[in-house]
Amino acid sequence: MLGDFLRTQRRLANLSLRQLSAMTAVSNPYLSQIERGLHAPSVRVLKSISEALNLSTEALLEQAGLLTETIATEEAATEAALRADTRLTAQQKHALLSVYHSYIEANEADPAP
Repeated sequence: MLGDFLRTQRRLANLSLRQLSAMTAVSNPYLSQIERGLHAPSVRVLKSISEALNLSTEALLEQAGLLTETIATEEAATEAALRADTRLTAQQKHALLSVYHSYIEANEADPAP
């Protein structure tokens, strides 16, 4: 759960909720509610927390389940654009989608540094 992850990271950084609140400009009660799983923070709040805890924003967004949703949405939009392009034949669309999926699979298997 995101809240547990944030609490653990905050404690590893030896920060109290008040200290993290001061560093992020996010209220102490709201941070406590996030840690207890009562609220889902916005991307802006997560970015602020990641900077204060010296964490990768990407890692925190992934932990929150937001990055995966964004990637899935981008993939669906790319596929929809290829399928909707009337300038391409069905065979060309199929070929482009096959290449697109092969690149995605290759990058997931061996991510670039």
